Amino acid sequence: MEASSKFIARTALAGWLGELSARFRVWAPRREGRAVLYRPFDPQAPEDNLPELDKKPTESAKHIIFPRSEPLINFRRKRDPEHPGQFLLDLRVPEAPGPSLIFGLPPCDARGFMVFDPVYNGSGTDGQARDIYYLRRRAAALLIVRSCSRTLSTCFCNWVGGAPDSAEGADILASEAEDGFLLEPVSSEGAAALDSGLLVPADENRLKAAQAARDEAKKTLKPAPDISGAGKALLERFEDAAFWKGEAAHCLSCGICTFLCPTCYCFNVTDETAGANGVRLRSWDACMTPLFTLEASGHNPRQDKAARLKNRIGHKFSYYPELHEARFACVGCGRCIKSCPSGVDIRRIVTDSVGLTQSPKPKAAPRNIPGGKE
Repeated sequence: MEASSKFIARTALAGWLGELSARFRVWAPRREGRAVLYRPFDPQAPEDNLPELDKKPTESAKHIIFPRSEPLINFRRKRDPEHPGQFLLDLRVPEAPGPSLIFGLPPCDARGFMVFDPVYNGSGTDGQARDIYYLRRRAAALLIVRSCSRTLSTCFCNWVGGAPDSAEGADILASEAEDGFLLEPVSSEGAAALDSGLLVPADENRLKAAQAARDEAKKTLKPAPDISGAGKALLERFEDAAFWKGEAAHCLSCGICTFLCPTCYCFNVTDETAGANGVRLRSWDACMTPLFTLEASGHNPRQDKAARLKNRIGHKFSYYPELHEARFACVGCGRCIKSCPSGVDIRRIVTDSVGLTQSPKPKAAPRNIPGGKE
């Protein structure tokens, strides 16, 4: 990998992204007020929308490949010319999106797509169907992952098999090196994106500087406990109502944990019409909201928040690993901890479940809002 690694100075970064914009729709994290959000990169005004690379994005990058709301089918009702009084439906599937490139996402965001892939590719043990809408976006996306230069107190990627410099799911791994970034290709598509005159071969000093920065970032993470038994422990806790009520006591059911999560993939499908025209939409949904499991009969099997929290934690650390090669459906990004308004900490729930801690529950006090201070 080192022989083909390239280096780009920070001052040349906007120019390189501008070059890539001729082939991809480029996305990059950008500061907006107190938040850092993924936004399209404008090659016509590159200096005005430089990527924010010193602060972790407030949101995950999943909405770029799995949109918050997307049309599945457009339809139009029209009269049947051969049978008056009857109607036909003209159905149209939206065109496949063009190629996209996401620059500067942290390793946890790239690993989040690794959780999505077996679900929407139908490769789990439950034999689900393949989802062409997700898969065609995924296949057309190039991911340039930025190795973390530091971690936050809410980060715990090392608990779930990740690392601040993980290249899993990446096409290019970018690491800080002196006055720029070392760019290491991980896939053949990534190597092709490094074919630019603005990039120079990485010398030995920059390779060492990048490795030193990655090593320092790893040191900022607290040691990870052994949670390999979480799946079994959570199943044993399934009927322990007192445990789950205690863990959920301060939850507000706001759903912020699910909407910021890189690995939550639930959705709802609705038909929206205006006159003879309509669209079938797929939109994000969340298991932490009260109406998620409401049935047509009026029965709701997860009406109380303790049952919803049990499902969320159980899915990430027990049910999903059983279906998909023992991988946790959590990448340890810590967004659900950082942005929870009442201090619910997924780490504490997992360690409580396996008996590693029996920590006191936090007081119901406001925490950092999304995009707040770190």
